[in-house]
Amino acid sequence: MMDKIAYLVLADGTIFKGRRFGADGTVTAEVVFNTGMTGYLETLTDPANFGQAIVQTFPLAGDYGVISADFVSDRVQCAAYIVREWCPTPSNFRCEGDIDTFLKQHGTVGLCGIDTRALVRRLREYGVMNGCITDDPASVDMDALRAFSVKSAVAEQSCKEVYVAEPEKADYNVALIDYGVSAKLIRTLNTFGCRVTVYPYNTPAAQILAAGHDGVVLSDGHGNPAENVDCIAVLRELLSSNIPMFGIGLGHLLLATAAGFKTEKLRYGHRGANQPARDLSLGRVYITSQNHGYVVVSESIDSAVAEVSFENSNDHTCEGLNYKAFNAFTLQFLPETIPGPQDASYLYRNFLSMINTAKEGK
Repeated sequence: MMDKIAYLVLADGTIFKGRRFGADGTVTAEVVFNTGMTGYLETLTDPANFGQAIVQTFPLAGDYGVISADFVSDRVQCAAYIVREWCPTPSNFRCEGDIDTFLKQHGTVGLCGIDTRALVRRLREYGVMNGCITDDPASVDMDALRAFSVKSAVAEQSCKEVYVAEPEKADYNVALIDYGVSAKLIRTLNTFGCRVTVYPYNTPAAQILAAGHDGVVLSDGHGNPAENVDCIAVLRELLSSNIPMFGIGLGHLLLATAAGFKTEKLRYGHRGANQPARDLSLGRVYITSQNHGYVVVSESIDSAVAEVSFENSNDHTCEGLNYKAFNAFTLQFLPETIPGPQDASYLYRNFLSMINTAKEGK
């Protein structure tokens, strides 16, 4: 399989020739790139990558093998994985296997041996676009390729029934609405003493409020926030209740939409572990892990309702909102993944402080 020739056909007609690894088959997906030098296991298993073909900008993937403890969900979420080179001889004391076998086990198509630099340059210049991995470029229906889009990503990724994640010692009782949650978010909330009750994306607001939670967390996920009209309706009800709310990623975008702000698609998105986000109140820049293709349009933000709390230092797009009219704040990036001795754990403490203040006011 390693020597079998395959092609990536982009929606603009560009063709890249490479070799197969992972599972065999033809796959159509939105082609996006990730700039992380490491973290390919988190990338592969991140629900926010649902239905996408991930291009790794770092030229080698799989050098430390497969480590199940690093997964952020129970399966590979992307539709395809595209790399310059994959490592058949990984080296790590936790290694449980190689990436080729792992992709085969999950039925995920891989493509290697292409000029990923040229591919990324094209995506940066013209924006992310659909692509098809195939053995026969002439067989690709270009009209169907251009029209392709991922449907019902939130419904596909969300849990089907309510479940609870218990910490060693529970000081808080929070609800988490699952739009495609990363296991790392739940583990982090547990670390902060939160008993986490995870709800499916379409759970009525009345059911969540009736359970008497201290606060509500809105998870990350994949897709165009404006398409999730049912989720937005639920969030409008939760906002009016004034329960403390904390949104991350897609949750940030959905809450902004519920508050009346607009979102738009970025040319090529923010995907990788090296995105600089500046805390406007502290003037401090954090190097963050991000994985999104949409942002809140800064010009649409009503200053009486919310203010921008974080911005991307590269393109100055909105990466966080503090709400004035509601008891809520949100972030575009993933605070639990920020490294270093001065990490962003204060953002979780801010949420818990909101809960404590709300309790004192009752």
